Amino acid sequence: MSQESCKDVLVITAQADTARVALEALAARTLRGVMSRDVASATKMITQRAWDLVLLDLDLPGESSVAAGETSFGLLSRIKESLPETPVIALSSQAQVSLAVRAVREGCENFLAKPLSLQAIGDVLDICLPNHSDATSAAPATAATGKMTGTSPKLLQIIRLARKVAPTSAAALITGESGIGKELLAHFIHRNSSRRNGPYIRVNCAALSESLLESELFGHERGAFTGAHAQRKGRFERAHGGTLLLDEISETSNRLQAELLRVLESQEIERLGGHESVPLNVRVICTSNRDLATEAREGRFRPDLFFRISAVHLRMPPLRERREDLPVLVWHFINEFAPEVGRRITSLDQAMMDRLHRYHWPGNIRELRNVVRTALILGEGPTLAMDPSQVLLGPSGPEPVTDGNRELSLQELERQAILEALRRTSRNQAKAATLLGITDRTLREKIRKYRQDGCYEAVGERTGD
Repeated sequence: MSQESCKDVLVITAQADTARVALEALAARTLRGVMSRDVASATKMITQRAWDLVLLDLDLPGESSVAAGETSFGLLSRIKESLPETPVIALSSQAQVSLAVRAVREGCENFLAKPLSLQAIGDVLDICLPNHSDATSAAPATAATGKMTGTSPKLLQIIRLARKVAPTSAAALITGESGIGKELLAHFIHRNSSRRNGPYIRVNCAALSESLLESELFGHERGAFTGAHAQRKGRFERAHGGTLLLDEISETSNRLQAELLRVLESQEIERLGGHESVPLNVRVICTSNRDLATEAREGRFRPDLFFRISAVHLRMPPLRERREDLPVLVWHFINEFAPEVGRRITSLDQAMMDRLHRYHWPGNIRELRNVVRTALILGEGPTLAMDPSQVLLGPSGPEPVTDGNRELSLQELERQAILEALRRTSRNQAKAATLLGITDRTLREKIRKYRQDGCYEAVGERTGD
């Protein structure tokens, strides 16, 4: 099951046992559960994003048996106002017919008495959110163009801006470190635009040589070069009526940047070896892990192209700036990989979560995804935990950001992490990049930068096996 089809369930309860059973049932069906423990946080969550299902505990803190959950019913009213089509399941330890009738009358799809059983909640989930298999039969999850996951203020601000941008035809530039989900945001913009029914085409500008990239982008005519045995449409043509993502556009050459500027200005291309102009109707979104404004100012990127592609500039925050999203993201990846390993996870080890919160995440969400997957594969039992000898949180480990009495900068931590990864892999840069949860190219760029700054130790030049 892909992330695109993974559904979001808001669980509103302050009781640990109720939360545990609900999360176990959700994880077994590859449903993404997000917890809220009180009315205030739940109210905020329902106004900031859509949910596929809400589990509402009527026994929230402060409710008396006489009041019969009046505050919870007020929350139920706000849920139905904000999300009128979202099914709500009421939960209560007061198994009274009158309470169940009222809950259903005020908009709940069903009423479950506590303590919850996996069978009872599973039956309700299968009715309200069908087509979700259990962990023993679900297909392995695949990565990619799913929903943005998290509730941190910085992420929600980016999503709000993206929603404003999406209906327009303005070019968008998304920047940020590797592994933070820039492509997810690009696809989010496409899905929320008037072009959502058109094609969504992606090309990684860093993965192809200049000649291959030019052919991929603009296509070619038969006989344009050796091996061109037939006419071939490029990515621009294939994206006609939709969106084209130019991933890592900073890796293109100056000559190709000039050609891209011409195409974006004229909205037409000429295939390689051809003489006819092909009109286009394409929205272009670009991503880069570099600061393109600085790159343009220092002559490493064409300023005119920068201004053309950055009508709207969205900066994705790194994971270390949105640590409050860690629990949500961990459960998200549990739901993604639990079917693959056949484990049912009901709780998260607190010591593990403390380590995750202390860690500085140089590889961002991509690194967290690898850590959760490894913990699922190597661990046992219903609690997700990490064995430090088996699950690596980056070479520098999740220790406090100090060195004796001296505070370490993020750059120093990153440098130490790179050095330790290279030491552990006998200076094999490809393996070190995998260990760090970043790409080979990103690692090479960081090494080059540290050497230029004169703060990088000699590590040799070995780059692969």
